[in-house]
Amino acid sequence: QVQLVESGGGLVQPGESLRLSCAASGFTLSRFPMSWYRHAPGKERELVAGITSGGVTTIYANSVKGRFTISRDNVKNTMYLQMNSLKPEDTAVYYCKRPGLPNYWGQGTQVTVSS
Repeated sequence: QVQLVESGGGLVQPGESLRLSCAASGFTLSRFPMSWYRHAPGKERELVAGITSGGVTTIYANSVKGRFTISRDNVKNTMYLQMNSLKPEDTAVYYCKRPGLPNYWGQGTQVTVSS
């Protein structure tokens, strides 16, 4: 069955970096555009970044533009989110998302940015 497993989160100080990974199984990643979302306490879940199936085109939320980079390795069936210059407001649980599965969310990975 379809499975998305996020990893790479942690506790970092402002200005530091993290690289998140999303391991996909049960389907061929290369057939789908993919996205990263995040959900912070007391806030709505928001789209952070998206990438087309071939990885040519990317989109970013204004709040992360210039700091985050989404990428993918279709051979490894894995997607990534490089997060630089992290800020406290980036604190959230981060999820990867595949279209066509509106009710499926993985377990997410917690990112906490705090001094």
